[in-house]
Amino acid sequence: MINISLISHHAPTLSSMLNTFIPKLGKTKIKNLPEVEQQQKYCRTKQKNTTPTMEGAFNNIIKVYLSIFASLSYCYFIASNIAKGKFRLISLLPVIVFFSIVPFFFSYLFPTAIASVFISWSANFKLILFAFDNGPLASTSSLLQFISIAILPIRINNIHPNSPPPAPKFPQISTLIWPIKVFLFAILVKIDDYKDRVDHKTVLVMYCFVVYLLVEIVFGIGNALVCAILNMELDPPSDQPYFSTSLQDFWGRRWNLMITNLLRHTVYKPTRQCLGGVLGKWSPPVAVLATFVVSGLMHELLFYHVTRVTPTWEVTCFFLLHGICLVVENDLKSKLRGKWKLHWLVSGPLTVGFVVVTAIWLFFPPVIRTNATGIAMDECKVMLNYVTRLVKKIFLVLNYGVW
Repeated sequence: MINISLISHHAPTLSSMLNTFIPKLGKTKIKNLPEVEQQQKYCRTKQKNTTPTMEGAFNNIIKVYLSIFASLSYCYFIASNIAKGKFRLISLLPVIVFFSIVPFFFSYLFPTAIASVFISWSANFKLILFAFDNGPLASTSSLLQFISIAILPIRINNIHPNSPPPAPKFPQISTLIWPIKVFLFAILVKIDDYKDRVDHKTVLVMYCFVVYLLVEIVFGIGNALVCAILNMELDPPSDQPYFSTSLQDFWGRRWNLMITNLLRHTVYKPTRQCLGGVLGKWSPPVAVLATFVVSGLMHELLFYHVTRVTPTWEVTCFFLLHGICLVVENDLKSKLRGKWKLHWLVSGPLTVGFVVVTAIWLFFPPVIRTNATGIAMDECKVMLNYVTRLVKKIFLVLNYGVW
């Protein structure tokens, strides 16, 4: 069994990490157990044996993020001076590889998942765009702005290096709605204590709401921080995906807008441009399918970072299924344009229902089998208990002067 917490006490070279650390992860197996029990026991043993103290975990996070800041400083001061194109991309490859293995340096599930999404996925895709002088990093005017945009889950509008910063535009949720979402998230985490008394499918539906609220909370915090510190114009993390009236509406205009925008510029547009002269009118649907396949593979990487279990490719099948359905939906829309259209009261529930049902079928099973959801909910409970105690202490200090 690999003790991931030991990584923080050593400083191996990048090549040694690639040659020794990652292959061991892929070869780690527990024999003489059925597959499901094997995965669950692996995840439980990993949590038990590799979870350091909170102080040790915090120190490890600081070390890792200092390395990330140093890597991004190299990108800003050195790689940016190399001609755009393949040579700048080559100069960025060591950073991209390092960012891809950053989640392996964490022991707790939440820091691992956040690093996987923010660093291994988002930051790497932004660096790929930056290599060709595209994307939000290409128009930054300071190191602080470059690092903030690279590592935080934000989508920037209208950045021009020589123009004054625009007035801040906070996410399109009121200051009242965001705390309500935090409150609902806390309630769902507490309800998880009673999941054994509830139907399994009901628990999976609850996890759909937990994922939505968690994305809104985490991405909303990133938006608010950058708005307050750097005075940038931002897009909201999501745009009320529960009101989606079609798969195109859900994936293209409402759900996780930052990741959607990255995929549009790193996968969809390049694929469509490259294949436009070859496939003609078929290039858009092929580009859509390619985008969903890449999204599925990045989610497989996220789940591998979190569980350290060999992918089952169910998540990729989830996104491929949605890509195929989206292509069919767009084709039907073009053929029935102006002739017939479902009322939003019908199309809305059908769309959201399809997303929830397919998520229960294909998206959640890999993390359910490995007990990653249970570990995540346990960490949420610890975090909420800590915040509750902190709020109580602050209340006592403000009212009675007692800590």
